[in-house]
Amino acid sequence: MSSPRKIAVLGAGAWGTALALHLAKVGHAVNLWTHREEQAQQLRTDHENARYLPGIKLPDNLNPVASLVDALYQVEGILLVVPSNAFRQTLMAIKEVVASRSVHIAWATKGFEPVTQKLLHEVAFEVLGDTANVTVLSGPTFANEVAKGLPTAMVSASNQEQEAQYWADLFHCDSFRMYTQSDMIGVEVGGAYKNIMAIATGISDGLGMGANARAALVSRGMVEMMRLSQALGGQTETMMGLAGLGDLVLTCTDDLSRNRRFGFGLARGDMSSEQVMNEIGQVVEGAKAVKTVKQLADKLGLDLPIMEQVYLLVSEKISPQQAVKALMTRSGKSE
Repeated sequence: MSSPRKIAVLGAGAWGTALALHLAKVGHAVNLWTHREEQAQQLRTDHENARYLPGIKLPDNLNPVASLVDALYQVEGILLVVPSNAFRQTLMAIKEVVASRSVHIAWATKGFEPVTQKLLHEVAFEVLGDTANVTVLSGPTFANEVAKGLPTAMVSASNQEQEAQYWADLFHCDSFRMYTQSDMIGVEVGGAYKNIMAIATGISDGLGMGANARAALVSRGMVEMMRLSQALGGQTETMMGLAGLGDLVLTCTDDLSRNRRFGFGLARGDMSSEQVMNEIGQVVEGAKAVKTVKQLADKLGLDLPIMEQVYLLVSEKISPQQAVKALMTRSGKSE
């Protein structure tokens, strides 16, 4: 691993806490920021994030704070792990600190900016300037497993090779491998689109459609991911790596995925989208991402049939059974 650094992790949900835990365990001094003082106090008192990661103790070199000024004090790296709809606002809040000294910025947020349909690296360059030191971290990961120190691999992508390597070195240890690459577009598309496909496979499995149907959805979902990535300027090869295929398989096949559980809830047919989200109790990024991707697909003239049916389901315009029929009765074509 790299020599000990001082890092701020912004966002104390399950994923932010897990990444902060990992960085602290490998020896870095970590400030974990939450915008709620009562949560910061609970984390300091209990030494665990009882809501999201119960039973996993926070080490002494992880410092929960509710003051953004305190969180950013003398740090050399800032990792954003906030919902995509709060991404720009959080960048604006740290902009002066970033401008005043050379700070490494990364995010493990997955999704698009909902209003503008922009990828998050576009938002970052827009807010911080096109010479900012920025990196996106993504890959097939569940927070609980990272927090427990189970074997994990991710990807660190930046338009500056040294920035991607900085974050890879920061996370590296015997149980955690971080690959580097430069395709920020492909990595971000994969991280957002796989959540939509997880909703689709959750619906399919919730309806009892079987393993054949799930495999078909994952495979054709991969094709849709590639179409969107290519249309936005991403590299096809990225979709075959951790941020594409890896994340897609993980999220579509394991019930730890809240997007997949959201699909299960929709398949029951007795609750609205909002009610299913409330039952899960955490942000379901795919439900937001599908609305953005629908707008992008219409703008770019892309054929993304699985996404289209998930969009209609989340918008409560069709039933799960109607979605299945619409996909299965499409005209035949060459693969």
